[in-house]
Amino acid sequence: MSTTSTPDATLSGSEAEATRKVGPLLVMPSVIVLLAWMIVPLVMTLWFSFQYYNLVDPTTRGFAGIDNYAYLVTDPDFWVSLENTLILLVAVLVITVGLGTLLAVVFNLPFPGRNIARVLAISPFFVMPTVSALIWKNLLMHPIYGVFGALASTLGLPPVDWFAQFPLAAVIAIVSWEWLPFALLILLTAVQSLDHEQREAARMDGAGPLAQFFFITLPHLSRAIGVVIMIETIFLLTVFAEIFVTTSGGPGNATTNLAFLIYARALLQYDIGGASAGGVVAIVLANIVAFFLVRSIARRLEV
Repeated sequence: MSTTSTPDATLSGSEAEATRKVGPLLVMPSVIVLLAWMIVPLVMTLWFSFQYYNLVDPTTRGFAGIDNYAYLVTDPDFWVSLENTLILLVAVLVITVGLGTLLAVVFNLPFPGRNIARVLAISPFFVMPTVSALIWKNLLMHPIYGVFGALASTLGLPPVDWFAQFPLAAVIAIVSWEWLPFALLILLTAVQSLDHEQREAARMDGAGPLAQFFFITLPHLSRAIGVVIMIETIFLLTVFAEIFVTTSGGPGNATTNLAFLIYARALLQYDIGGASAGGVVAIVLANIVAFFLVRSIARRLEV
């Protein structure tokens, strides 16, 4: 009777002890790099947030205390940017989760060309945000040369300058178009894991399509929807490229969110101290949101 031995069994006691001591040393460089990658920018942001530091005024230096934070919270632009951030976040989540759920159910049904339709529906997620914004700005929403303007002219309607008349709605449409494929992909995978026998039993008991959706499909998708909301929320709090390319935060501050406000303070107004204070506030808000989302999803997974 032959016995199998693990690599540890072939080592003597001293060799195994040496391996246990060397192992952490081999991992240490990567751990140090990751910690430096995260800790150093955070510490520098905290430091500058308590300093008077303007790139075009080298004479303004010194400890600012909480002046940068006080100026930030008393600035009307900050509250407008915070409101725009929340509106953008909630609107995109409603659109992507709602349409993603409906499309996941539809794409799970058999119909000709289903595989091609799935690929086309998911493909926008692989387009860079800058390219997506340029496509929507110049090819779709341009009042003169865009597709929407041409359709309006064909119907005898005046063309709409989306980025001047409805700037925030235009940005929401662009971001929703980018993130809808992600929600569709996650939710379609969840729909495919649904037990067909359960739906068949409900159908035989007289449950119609709507009843099956609300009492079987939707509860089954609750965990996947929670994951989609958590991941999208983390990224939607930092939307920047779409706003920078299309509206540059305007008209006025109509589309300025918290990320663009920090950019404007740092690289347009050269106020590094104020921008760092905004960055710290953004980090705190993101961590608070992430904390509650993770707790909510953890409770769902325990059920």
